Amino acid sequence: MARRVVDLRSQRPLLDIASHGRAAAGHGRGLSSGEIAHATRTARGAPEVMIKVSGGARSPRGVSAHLDYIGREGRGDIETDDGQVLVGDGVAQSLLNDWDLDLTQRRRSAHGMATQRTRPPKLVHNLVFSMPAGTPPKKLREAVRTFANERFGLEHRYAMALHTDQGHPHVHVVVKAVSEDGQRLNIRKATLRDWRQDFARCLRNVGIEANATERAVRGAITPRKLDGIHRAARRGASTHMRERTERVANELARGALRVEAGKDKLRSTRDAVVAGWTRLAAALDATGRTSDASAIRQFVARMPPPLTEKEWIANQLARLAYKHRAQERPELTR
Repeated sequence: MARRVVDLRSQRPLLDIASHGRAAAGHGRGLSSGEIAHATRTARGAPEVMIKVSGGARSPRGVSAHLDYIGREGRGDIETDDGQVLVGDGVAQSLLNDWDLDLTQRRRSAHGMATQRTRPPKLVHNLVFSMPAGTPPKKLREAVRTFANERFGLEHRYAMALHTDQGHPHVHVVVKAVSEDGQRLNIRKATLRDWRQDFARCLRNVGIEANATERAVRGAITPRKLDGIHRAARRGASTHMRERTERVANELARGALRVEAGKDKLRSTRDAVVAGWTRLAAALDATGRTSDASAIRQFVARMPPPLTEKEWIANQLARLAYKHRAQERPELTR
């Protein structure tokens, strides 16, 4: 559902939070308390929720391997959609049997799907629900449990496991891709937007401050990459990022960084976002909410300039170069 920031006097849409700051067409309505709360949470730096689709197995063996992983090879517990908590060896096979995934595989093979050139459809979707370090793990699991029950309960079978050993708590959820009545779960960008808003609400209901705001509206500038590229880049094994970085470094060495064609679009989007936030602050001032208006103006002032991927890489290279020089010549940092 679109979240619009609207001028309370003219009823003119100012900022469409769900569509990257683009102006909305038509006539607006009064600003709801929920929309004001959403905007001020963003301005005051409320933690942003993350839901990541980390893949999905296309064979029972793949499903079993992932269930073993989230269950820590039998050392951790897996909570099912019917409230059971399963621990120990055999959990994965038990769920495969309960969800009839082996039967699904046999039916697919019987219809010749296994010999087709196209890959078979996913049997499950693997999801990860994350929050920053310091989030109470038990409350996070409670929020994910509520979300999963609301979104998948009585339709798609699922299982979940809480992990707390990677610096920030997160919950793995494995969802059966086909519902009990044969409907396939397709996860699109709009699906994830809706899920993030629902997940943030579930977290707030258990007392955890959380928000779900579009990146452009928050002024985020770090390039978004496919999940596999991102993970590889973090461990230094991304060929894509290495090649991009080398090209940028070569252009910088020649003194001519060629910026991508999307720069103008980034600027226009940022201009629309800033204009929307600015008019929202004015609207809040007009209703006496000066503290919230001030927080919004400070938030806008802190937004970094919009950068293309190449500009972002160039900035990172500059930071690394400065850090290297500072290590060799400590007086630079004095």
